[in-house]
Amino acid sequence: MRWTKAQVTIVLVLSLIGISNNMNAQPNTHKDRLLDARNESIVTISALTATGDLEKLGSALIGGLDSGLTINEIKEVLVQMYAYSGFPRSLNGISTFMIVLKERSERGIKDVEGRTSTQITGGDKYERGRKTLETLTGQRQSRPALGFGEFAPTIDRFLKEHLFADIFDSDVLSHQQRELATISALAAMRGVQPQLESHISIGLNTGLTQSELSQAFDLIEKSISKEQAEAARRALAKVADSTRRNQ
Repeated sequence: MRWTKAQVTIVLVLSLIGISNNMNAQPNTHKDRLLDARNESIVTISALTATGDLEKLGSALIGGLDSGLTINEIKEVLVQMYAYSGFPRSLNGISTFMIVLKERSERGIKDVEGRTSTQITGGDKYERGRKTLETLTGQRQSRPALGFGEFAPTIDRFLKEHLFADIFDSDVLSHQQRELATISALAAMRGVQPQLESHISIGLNTGLTQSELSQAFDLIEKSISKEQAEAARRALAKVADSTRRNQ
């Protein structure tokens, strides 16, 4: 078959349209991505640990195990919560988890232990934490942190060496999952709006989508309160609007 110049032109145009449509479809698919069952459980476990609702937390922990979270993954979430809601809430969460595991074991349910964190040794722990924070935020982090880090160097050291080195560098959970846990805990608590907005921004930078965070706040409404969910939605809208204006 001999093709005319006009036919060749039409085929090329249609091909380019197809490529363009495919390229446009991919970002939309990413943007509209939703949380899977495991990450939904991270939201509720984090929020209920932060607020200290141990009865609901027990059910959420069971749901987390049934959704496919390993024992070690849930442990990592509960330990991380101490940095945001304090040792008492974190320890209560861990104690509740121990009870849940004991009861399930007595019923013959064998839960998956899961992998442990890759050990990291040597190096400047502050510097490692600072670099992790740069990865999370996508922005250069000074040493010490400007403002609060200069005013209170001790808290800056704790944040860099412990939170972002010891905790966030543990690879049992991804950075996205850790930010999801942090955002969910902050969304459940009162009086932490500036930190919530900051972590929403970080979460989006790690690859969480607005759709996933909207879904997380729907879960906050069900497990915590409509008031807290609405405040979180306003924070998300504020961060998203600021991001659009700065692009």
